[in-house]
Amino acid sequence: MGRALFTTGEAVAVELPIARIPTRAAAFLLDLIVQFMLGVTLVLLFQALLVWIGADAAWRDAALLVALVCAAIGYPVVFETLTRGRSLGKMAVGLRVVRADGGPVDFKHAVTRGLAGIVDFWVLGTGLIAVVVSLCSPQGRRVGDALAGTVVVHDRSRLPFAALAAPPPWLAGWARQLDLSGLSDEQAFAVRQYLLRFRTLTPEVQDRLGRALVVSVCASLRTAPLNGYPPLQILGAVLAERQRRQLPPPSFPPRQLVTPPSPVTALRSV
Repeated sequence: MGRALFTTGEAVAVELPIARIPTRAAAFLLDLIVQFMLGVTLVLLFQALLVWIGADAAWRDAALLVALVCAAIGYPVVFETLTRGRSLGKMAVGLRVVRADGGPVDFKHAVTRGLAGIVDFWVLGTGLIAVVVSLCSPQGRRVGDALAGTVVVHDRSRLPFAALAAPPPWLAGWARQLDLSGLSDEQAFAVRQYLLRFRTLTPEVQDRLGRALVVSVCASLRTAPLNGYPPLQILGAVLAERQRRQLPPPSFPPRQLVTPPSPVTALRSV
């Protein structure tokens, strides 16, 4: 079983086992059975409804097309969106779709994979394209994975929790109100590196680099930089809130990446 190293937006290095063709083929066959049953059910329901209302043949053909699209594309898109990367077939064999940085997928990734599945599995009717492309990819990616920026991994191994940033309590409320969708993985990586290296930097670099990061991050978040707070506290609050929203809650107290200063130290730094 091959493994690959992923680096998340929080600069957390995680090694995950890559799913290979035999396991993915088993998941695909299980999903294919579900899709066939779903397609037949939808066709029968649509046809019965159209016969009842007296629709003509054109409407019946359209209903057949809709049923096929729902089964072939709608099923994987809906399941992978709601379950963060797992269809029924993947659940059965212990697989999950993740982003290239190891994070959970969303609707955008699921739609891209679902549409590209037409090329991967249905163009030649054999799935040959998906097999060939996966064999040529070090991470076993098919066309849909390459376009969506995703990887299919085994999901049965328990992953260790990474060190987390600790938000200053006086900025936690401010951070919870932020819209973090504009914060890129590259910016989050730079912030985490700054927090990790903070104690090794000279005071001049701490201030200069910290202020530059605050300006960049706040511009991406479309909010004005806070006045009266050092960059360490602002950046720590933003990163901690991003981690809180993206990472699952740990079952044990995590190690802290940044220890917030005491209230006395905070007052002195303002």
